[in-house]
Amino acid sequence: MDKKWLPLTVVLGVAGVAAVTASFWPDEEKPPLAQTLCHGALSRQTAELIDDGKGGEVSAEEWESKGQSADYAVFKACSILRANADNDYPRGIYRLVIADNRNDPGYKPKDSVPLGPGFTGWVLPDKAEATLPAGCAARMGSTAPYITVTLLKPSKKGEEEEKDLVDRDTAIRNNAAVVREAATKLAKKYGCGA
Repeated sequence: MDKKWLPLTVVLGVAGVAAVTASFWPDEEKPPLAQTLCHGALSRQTAELIDDGKGGEVSAEEWESKGQSADYAVFKACSILRANADNDYPRGIYRLVIADNRNDPGYKPKDSVPLGPGFTGWVLPDKAEATLPAGCAARMGSTAPYITVTLLKPSKKGEEEEKDLVDRDTAIRNNAAVVREAATKLAKKYGCGA
């Protein structure tokens, strides 16, 4: 080999080794996605049932208040969010609220559908509520007779209202699945299942 080509050969060899090393070097590791959301009340799979059709990774923003208000001894809530492709701000898909309830669990709003066998509650396309089994309130530290899990979707206006992705029956089925799973998991967590 001609000595004048030796520096170029060394430089290209080093660049090749660097390129191969970089291609096998692990990318910045992302933490694994949480498999339960909303204070352990929802599986990721169930949380993803309700979608706005715009895609994006599901996450949850959780908060709680313990006895800071005369109204609530138990108040836990979370917002289910989806990532936006065009900005860093996730959009809210729905909220789940776990709270004391002093009202009769037999109340059902107009046009609502019962949750189904084994559950006390009701479902609408934009809202749903399940009452946890007797004994859960005391085990969760509440003096109220009931604890309810309430699903609330953001209200839609005008064009958004007309562009619902799913029909009424599908919305009711998905909302019911979310609150039923949340009620079941919370009852199991606090040892107050039926």
